[in-house]
Formats: sequence, C-alpha cells, structure tokens
Amino acid sequence: MDRYVVLGNPVAHSQSPFIHAAFARQTGQTLEYGRLLCPLDGFARTLRRFADEGGRGCNVTTPFKQEAFTLVDAPTPRARRAGVCNTLRLDAGRWIGDNTDGIGLLRDIERNAGVQLAGKRVLLIGAGGAAAGVLGPLLDAGPARLVVANRSPQKACSLVQEQAGTSAARPTGAEVAATGLGDCGSGYDVVINATTSSLQGATVPVADSVLAPGALAIDLMYGPPARPFLAWARGRGASARDGLGMLVEQAAEAFELFRGVAPDTAPVLAELSQRLAAVA
Repeated sequence: MDRYVVLGNPVAHSQSPFIHAAFARQTGQTLEYGRLLCPLDGFARTLRRFADEGGRGCNVTTPFKQEAFTLVDAPTPRARRAGVCNTLRLDAGRWIGDNTDGIGLLRDIERNAGVQLAGKRVLLIGAGGAAAGVLGPLLDAGPARLVVANRSPQKACSLVQEQAGTSAARPTGAEVAATGLGDCGSGYDVVINATTSSLQGATVPVADSVLAPGALAIDLMYGPPARPFLAWARGRGASARDGLGMLVEQAAEAFELFRGVAPDTAPVLAELSQRLAAVA
C-alpha cells in the first residue's frame, strides 16, 4: 500500500491523516497516511529513512518547511518563489517539492469565506516560512495594497524583495510594502496572522486599528491555539476565521500532486469542523 505521512515537530495534533483518509475514500484511492515526528535536528535523516522504507510522499509542517526546500531535487515554480516546501513527492528516486499553502489560503478566502481579494487592502503579519508560502498567491489575487509586517522590519523587507521586488513578480500591479509591527497602518480589509504567536500563547502582535469595519481576520493556526486571535478579531467587529479551511484546501492540492485526482473539499471541511467541535 502506498504510504504517505505528515512530518513535523510537534505533529501529534495534525489533522492531515483524517483529511487525506477522507479524500482517499471519496476518490477511491488506496493509501496509508500517518504522522511522523522528526527530531528538531533530524529532518533530513528522517526523510531519508522514510524514503528508504518505501514512502511515496509527505506533507511538511512546522518547523521544517524551509529545510525541506533545500533538500528537494525538483522544486515547482511556486515552491521556488516561496523558498519553502510543504509537499514532497518521491518520483523515480527524486523528491519533487511543492508549496500548496498559498493556493490553499487563497481558495479558503475567496471560495469558502466568499471574500474576493482584488482591490482589497491586505495585512500579512509575519515574515517566516508560513508568510513566505502564502505571499505569492496573495499578490497574484490583485489586492490594491499588501503590507507585510514583522517584528524585524528588515526580515519583512527581505521577503517582499524576494517575492515582489520586480513587476514581473507581481503582474497585477499591487502596491507592496514592508513594516514593523508597531507602524503597519490601519483600516485593512483582510488581516492574516502568519506568526507563531498563537502557538506561543502570546497576545495579538498588532494594534486594533489594523481592522477596518467588517474586516476578515484569519489566523493560519487552527483549534485552541487560534482562539485568542479569533476572540480579539470578533471583539472588534471583524469576521474571524482560523486556518482549518486553508488546511483542507492545501491538502487537496497536495493530494492531487500525490494521486493525480482532485478531491471535493467542501464535505471534508464540514466533516472536520464538526469533528473538532465535538471534542472542543
């Protein structure tokens, strides 16, 4: 049986096995999908062993997405643009590396939340691997302005220069800027938290004024870690959303890379949401 896993540290909380099992049932695919905990200093070793034991592909989560990019033999264009990989497929002994996070977030915002990004003002909080993975597709959606805000403004500036430094990289002509967390402006239509502040139990790292009336606020985390951000957003009149929809949408894109068939995400997202609500 073809074997797939999600690699990360921590990884016990991951819902990827449930999602991919649901996709497999829906599409009539036969596969095994599990979790594989990597030592913080042992991602490459763990990946090599997984391949030697017959693994066919994997998803990569925190904190190994940037390291995964350095290990693949053939990154896709969107993986090269992001500089991080969250999906790896073994093909004739070579690792194909992709990044499905950005398209997953974009589909969740526009299809599931019903918010079109064209012409909107967007704030992306964070400049690490999660932000790098989603910035390109967000730019391609054509916002009027997109600001990357980070504790280190220099890191935010580097990310913007890497992904949006030329007109060819942003054909929609979106205005792009990089700032620190304390001076990132106000009145954004969409605010995306791509930092690990939720996992660390930290306070929301930006001022309340970043939220325009009726804004959409998204934390890329899901489950209990996302609740403080969601409560903050709702308490200020925003529509709050966690990363569960993005998780399912990016998994669907990964599943298609693994198996060559595109699953229907809507019933899986509904089932997963009910499942997590039952144990909350």
